[in-house]
Amino acid sequence: MKVTVLGAGAFGTALANLLCQNDNSVTLWGHNAPHLQSVQETGCNELYLPGAKLSPELGYETDLARAVGESECLVVAVPSKFLREVTARVPWFKGIAVSVTKGIEDGSGLTMTGILRETLPRAAAGALSGPSFALEVARGIPGAVVAAHPDLETAKKIQILFNTPAFRVYTSADVKGVELGGALKNVVAIATGIGDGLGFGDNTKAALITRAMAEIRRLGVACGANATTFSGLSGLGDLTVTCFSRLSRNRNFGERIGRGETAGQILASAVTVSEGYPTARSAHHLALKMGVETPIVNEVYAMLYENKNVRQAVQSLMGRDLKSED
Repeated sequence: MKVTVLGAGAFGTALANLLCQNDNSVTLWGHNAPHLQSVQETGCNELYLPGAKLSPELGYETDLARAVGESECLVVAVPSKFLREVTARVPWFKGIAVSVTKGIEDGSGLTMTGILRETLPRAAAGALSGPSFALEVARGIPGAVVAAHPDLETAKKIQILFNTPAFRVYTSADVKGVELGGALKNVVAIATGIGDGLGFGDNTKAALITRAMAEIRRLGVACGANATTFSGLSGLGDLTVTCFSRLSRNRNFGERIGRGETAGQILASAVTVSEGYPTARSAHHLALKMGVETPIVNEVYAMLYENKNVRQAVQSLMGRDLKSED
């Protein structure tokens, strides 16, 4: 299959390299011409994937229209805040569009495939999500993810496209659940990172993850998702790895907050995007809109956007009215 990957960051590059293993014709598009030229010349993306060698079959293009060209599949790996802008430039694309970006658009409350359905009206929009750190994917470390599309045959096409001996792909028809699990877990990872920065222990993290899962499920079901999806790879699986791993940008972001840095300071020094930062705001607004109780999301929002003291946020969570477990 002829595939174009939009976004030459860590995950876009890792997936472009993986897709070359299945004898696809793959083009990697990036907006930064000097960076993309360096990747092409060296066969490595040292900025995002240090030490990972890329396939010599991988093609590169900085012109978006030429990159998309006659592609049969578009893999969208640009940051959530740029996804609408980038994909709106190729509205004529009519193949399969697979979002691997994890986020919620503020204001509209749309997940990334919701945006794709508006910007690429002729395409079949699906999602690929699950516990999949780019560096591990690039190194061929075994893992598993979920390909989601409401049409089973289309989901199977995405499954076959990405599946390799070290990258097992399952299917799901619950696109909303798969995407919300992937987006909301980044907010929770910031919360667990804050706990790490404050010096809290494993009891804290286990409790936080468990209660956060209840929030994610409540909000997801209110938005039309299937409750059982959040127990799968794109829910519990992705939540667990993102909250515990040292590779997690969002957990690291939270840890720095817990140690006293401000969100502005962290963003100013960041090389890569921590999607949990914008998602904390959009998830907070979505929960308010849907009338769903999300105390952990609300406290993360307050810490990041209202400068609430981190220890006061902890006290607010621990001091809530007693209730039964749901």
